[in-house]
Amino acid sequence: MKNTFILLSTLLMITFIVSLLLGSYTITMKDLTDLFSFYFFDSPVEDNERMMLVQSIIFDIRLPRLLAAMLIGASYAVAGASFQAMFINPLVSPGILGVLSGSAFGAALSISFFDSWVLTQLFSFSFGILAVLSAIFITKLYHDRTNHTLVLILGGIISGSFFSTLLSIVKYTADPYDKLPSIVYWLMGSLASVESSDIFIYSIPLLIGIFSLILMSKYLNILSFGEDEAKSLGVNTRLIRSAVIFFATLISALSVSIGGMIGWIGLIIPHFARLLIGPNNIVLLPTVALMGAIFLMVVDDLSRMLMEVEIPIGILTSLIGIPIFVLALKSSKKGIS
Repeated sequence: MKNTFILLSTLLMITFIVSLLLGSYTITMKDLTDLFSFYFFDSPVEDNERMMLVQSIIFDIRLPRLLAAMLIGASYAVAGASFQAMFINPLVSPGILGVLSGSAFGAALSISFFDSWVLTQLFSFSFGILAVLSAIFITKLYHDRTNHTLVLILGGIISGSFFSTLLSIVKYTADPYDKLPSIVYWLMGSLASVESSDIFIYSIPLLIGIFSLILMSKYLNILSFGEDEAKSLGVNTRLIRSAVIFFATLISALSVSIGGMIGWIGLIIPHFARLLIGPNNIVLLPTVALMGAIFLMVVDDLSRMLMEVEIPIGILTSLIGIPIFVLALKSSKKGIS
């Protein structure tokens, strides 16, 4: 397991450095080392004008985008793996409780009536949380009548369908020449609008959510045994489930508000990780965090480099994720308990 972490950490650093060099404006490894020396050690440079340009491209455009890709990829992967362990279902994704549909509706609503990126992020996050609260409310209504986990999943389906319907209404009524294209583009996912201020604001709650779920990995293992077994071991299953839902919803809603709808990461990365290291969540969750960060950085590089016009990243995650998921399912008996 230790070798796997070392390998993934090394691959993460290599991917990060290579991604900094890729783009429409060519930056060499020498530019990067010169910038490092100039920025941290105030070393003299041969071409000061070029160095200023490289510094602007790296710190204003590429670095925030790459950090966002790492945070979002890790968030979706950890949220997906946590929900899969909690629901004892490898087909569960971060959107199981309706957070993605709610966030999509919130963003579309903001785009339709306002012209503010900040409000779009705020609406996306708020309605994502509201969608999950709606699912939980439905669960409370029927808590004493049937299986709690089943009703929670059904509540998520109902909430997600409701907000998807509201999203359709907003798209239908939106201005087809101005607002509708913006809504459709946002729904396809993109990191092009990420700024340094976004990373500064969102990085702390995202990291808190990711590490909180990783710290609960031991209890997720116990929950995987089943409700009765977990209670017999003295685990407060209601508290653990509530904490998992809270942190997984938090990082999922924040991820959507930053980059739009980017699917498949929370479904395919846990599957692939299980094939490598097994189903033990203590090592699985840190592994999926690293793999999710690497995966989304690579996909973002492809979205910027494959064509002259940037491809929405949500399209590429789907195109890449579907065949990976099919291959993972083919070998699932080896990696999924």
